[in-house]
Amino acid sequence: MNRTDFYYDLPKELIAQKPVEPRDSSRLLTYDRASDRVEHRRFGELPKILKRGDLLVINNTRVLPVKVSGKKLDTGAEISFLLHKRIDKDTWETLCRPAKRAKVGSRLRFSGDLVGEVIAEGEEGARTVRFEYDGVFEEILTRIGDMPLPHYIHGELKDKERYQTVYAKENGSAAAPTAGLHFTERLMTELKECGVEFAEVLLHVGLGTFLPVKTDEITQHKMHSEYYCLTESAAQKINNAKEEGRRVIAVGTTSVRVLESCAGVDGKVKAGSGETNIFIYPPYKFKAVDALITNFHLPESTLIMLVSAFVGREKTLELYQTAVDEKYRFFSFGDACFFQ
Repeated sequence: MNRTDFYYDLPKELIAQKPVEPRDSSRLLTYDRASDRVEHRRFGELPKILKRGDLLVINNTRVLPVKVSGKKLDTGAEISFLLHKRIDKDTWETLCRPAKRAKVGSRLRFSGDLVGEVIAEGEEGARTVRFEYDGVFEEILTRIGDMPLPHYIHGELKDKERYQTVYAKENGSAAAPTAGLHFTERLMTELKECGVEFAEVLLHVGLGTFLPVKTDEITQHKMHSEYYCLTESAAQKINNAKEEGRRVIAVGTTSVRVLESCAGVDGKVKAGSGETNIFIYPPYKFKAVDALITNFHLPESTLIMLVSAFVGREKTLELYQTAVDEKYRFFSFGDACFFQ
C-alpha cells in the first residue's frame, strides 16, 4: 500500500493546542464495527459505554522532560537535543538541531552539573550522547528540561503534569501515550465500580511511534524499536479475560503494540520485556486486541495505519471525515475515539 492511501485533509484550526479541562470532558467518537453505528459522546461517559468485565489495558510509562539545550564547550554554539531512548544509565540516543554542529567528540554543557559528549552520529540528526553529572539524572532533567511537545503544538505547557497520564509511573518516554490523557482518577474509580478492570503494561514511547513515514510504499518503512514490559500479573489478567470471553480493550496504540508483540495466534499473551519494532498496517489479523481507545492521528502516520488495520482503511478515512465535519479536536491534546 502507498503512504498517500492514508492521507486526509485537516483544517489547521482543528489541531488542538491545549488540553481541555477536566480531562474527561473531551469528546468521544464511538464506532461499532458489527452494526456500523457511529455515536458522538463524551469521554466521561465511558462507564455507560463499556461493559462489566471489560479489561482496559493502559500504558503506565511516564514522560521525561527530555528536550534540553547545551552549549559547546569550545565555541559556545547552542544545540538543542531531544533524548528519545536510553541505551544505558548514562547514554542516550537523541535527535539534535542543528546537527552539523554536533560532531563526534563534541562536548557540551547543559547545566552546571550536566555535561555531555557526542559519541556517535546517525542519519537525520541522530546522535548518541554520553552524559556526565553529579546527582540523579532524572532530577536534573526535571529541573532543566522541557516537555517534548509535538511540533504542531505551538504554545508552552504551564503544567508539565498535563502531558502525563494520571496513572504514569515508569520514567522513560519521549512522548505521552495520549489516549490515556483523557482519564481522571475519578473516572477510573467509577469504571472499577462498574465492573471494568485495568491491566498495566509498559512501552516507552520513542521514535518508533512518532517518526513520519517517508517511503512511498509503506512496507519499506523501518520502525525504530521501543522498550516494552508485560509483567506476569498483567499477562494473567489479560489471559483470564480472553479465557472468559471478556473484551480486552487497548488504551492507545502503544498498548496495542505491547499486546500484539506478546500475543500468540490463540490470543493469549506471554509475559516478557525487551525491544519491539512491530509495525501494524492493513491487512493485519489482531490476536489480542478486541477494542481500541485512541486519539485522532496525523495523516500518513504509522498510527493511522494501525487504526486502519483495525477498522479498515476506507472506514477509518470516512470516520475521520465525520470528525472533521463535526469539528472534533485532533492529535495529542485532542478528542478520542472508541472502536469496537
